[in-house]
Amino acid sequence: MKLKWLDRAAVVVDTDINESSQPKLWRLATVHRVEELKTMIRLLPIWAAAILLVASNSHLSSFTIQQARTMNRHLSSSFQIPPATMSIFSTLTILIGLPLYERLFVPLARRFTGHPVGVTCLQRMGIGFGINVFATIASALIEMKRKAAAADHGLLDKPTAVIPISVFWLVPQYFLHGLAEIFMSVGHLEFLYDQSPESMRSTAAALYWIAIAIGSYVGTLMVSLVHKYTGEEGNWLPDRNLNRGKLENYYWMVTGLQVVNVVYYVTCAWFYKCKPIQEMSDADEDVEFGGDGKGDKEVELVRK
Repeated sequence: MKLKWLDRAAVVVDTDINESSQPKLWRLATVHRVEELKTMIRLLPIWAAAILLVASNSHLSSFTIQQARTMNRHLSSSFQIPPATMSIFSTLTILIGLPLYERLFVPLARRFTGHPVGVTCLQRMGIGFGINVFATIASALIEMKRKAAAADHGLLDKPTAVIPISVFWLVPQYFLHGLAEIFMSVGHLEFLYDQSPESMRSTAAALYWIAIAIGSYVGTLMVSLVHKYTGEEGNWLPDRNLNRGKLENYYWMVTGLQVVNVVYYVTCAWFYKCKPIQEMSDADEDVEFGGDGKGDKEVELVRK
């Protein structure tokens, strides 16, 4: 993706220069700034792949808590785990996994790849995408097991009853989601930071958080569409009785979308060329457009 049409912004025509021989900055740009914009545009396809991953993780703060509420949460006869605290297992995975990634995974991967950090940012993101697919598969299988336990004990029509199945069955999916975050989210932020121009790295960091925000909205949209098209009687995500719902179907749907997203990401990563970015010096930033005859050395403009 060369985006040659953007080069027109650096082509000087008579209307781009005012009476004092200064350029009109809203109509004219240096070649360096045009190349910076091209670099940011090239990042967008890979950046967008993170949106669906965030959307697929949105159920961790909603449906998984509802599942935990119906399961046996007792650690002792007098103490039980609050449902919302189950997310601690994902957080602990990240806290423990990040140091282990640097201490164990990077040296091991370096032996096979020869890369200074073990794997590239794109490869790290790809591993994260793959792990997240398995995390959602685990969510579907665990929900099927939970409903089977409810059916075996005649509790399908008792939404407030505690199903005799340990809440710790939810830990594997939290672990896998946390593991995916170690690879994907960190790799995503590193990719945006490393591949963006130095003068636009704050913008790249903002793109990371924008992807999270959009992903949260997409997750909400997915739930709304499921509510709308699965109907009231066969609703996959009922509000009152999760035992009579089909939450596992929702998880399988999300898994399918993630597989498509992985294919999309691999395609984008395959064609993306990581290029070293030529940074701009301070002297180049304070450039004068035409004046003392040095402008040709400081600013690359094509005069037409």
